[in-house]
Amino acid sequence: MKKLSLVLCAVVFVSACTKNKTAPAAPSTPAAPTLTAPALDAPADDLQLSTLRPELTVVNGTSSLPAGTRTYEFQIADNESFSPVAASGTGVAENAGGKTTFTPTEDLQPTTRMYWRVRFTQGSTTSDWSKVGRFKTRLVGYSKPGELYDPLVRGETVGTAVGSYTFGEKGIRLNDVYSYVLYQLPQTLTNGEISMEVEGLRPNGPGGKPKIFQMLDSATAIPSSSKHMINAQYRGTPGNPDNSVAFKAVLGSLSSAVVEPDIAKRGQSVLMLDPSRTYFWQGKWTEHSFRLVVRDGSSDGSVLYDYTMTTTGGGNGFAPNPHYVFLGSNYEKFTPLTGSFPGMTVRNVWISSNPRPASLGSALRDK
Repeated sequence: MKKLSLVLCAVVFVSACTKNKTAPAAPSTPAAPTLTAPALDAPADDLQLSTLRPELTVVNGTSSLPAGTRTYEFQIADNESFSPVAASGTGVAENAGGKTTFTPTEDLQPTTRMYWRVRFTQGSTTSDWSKVGRFKTRLVGYSKPGELYDPLVRGETVGTAVGSYTFGEKGIRLNDVYSYVLYQLPQTLTNGEISMEVEGLRPNGPGGKPKIFQMLDSATAIPSSSKHMINAQYRGTPGNPDNSVAFKAVLGSLSSAVVEPDIAKRGQSVLMLDPSRTYFWQGKWTEHSFRLVVRDGSSDGSVLYDYTMTTTGGGNGFAPNPHYVFLGSNYEKFTPLTGSFPGMTVRNVWISSNPRPASLGSALRDK
């Protein structure tokens, strides 16, 4: 009996211990950090830069948890909505010195106002975006097969300036009818666009057919003898009629592939242009057609003139070889009263088989 009592007591004791034993606690999940977005440091807002690959710097963001790897994401775009993004950097390691930098690995679009922003990530938590900053890329032109761009500011051109001209912050001023800028394109463009911003156009200019631009297959031959020629005009006095916008396109044949607005259309196209205002001139061509558009202001301004003409037959199409482009014209040395529009200032020139980027030249908007 004594042994049985001891056994029963042991059972009761073990049972009691088992009932009172507490299960181990589950490990707690670390709290997500609270992050404060980085602050833009350099470049200063809307600064004009001399590079197409700027170094962007931010003051590091802050976190409520000091431990943990932090990486940064940089975005650059030519618009404030960042759609699309022109360049980005992800996974940029935070610099322990307090400021983190990023430099694009490819050139950005020149002569353009760019926007940039930054955020950072710690673990699975990402901060808000920083404030949006701005900078202006280098004011520089280029010429490559299929595409040419020339801002024509700061005394530079990718073409050849001829005659009497003056460079200024607003572009190159052609001082008389004999002055022009000449480009030889690396390859023939049988279709494409030429566009530019022009100031200094005034009513009752000298000459009947002053030229804004001209395309030709020779730098020295008389333009009227070419079967590959396009020009745009703001007619002066006598202009038949005065102050009318017009053009002429010879698209492969002098006898059967020539288009130009007739007297009735020119009569509907009289514009009293203001020499203090900017006008956007744009020509678009195919092998067998030409379209001229003139807008008030920049490329998104109101349309003042828009007319297209197509050849009805004959010729092999517009295919100048070599392909020369003039701002203004070399006509005056061959035929009086048909040269460049004297006193016009030209900048932001685009010549390409590709459409003109909407933001190209935006760095010049405040000039």
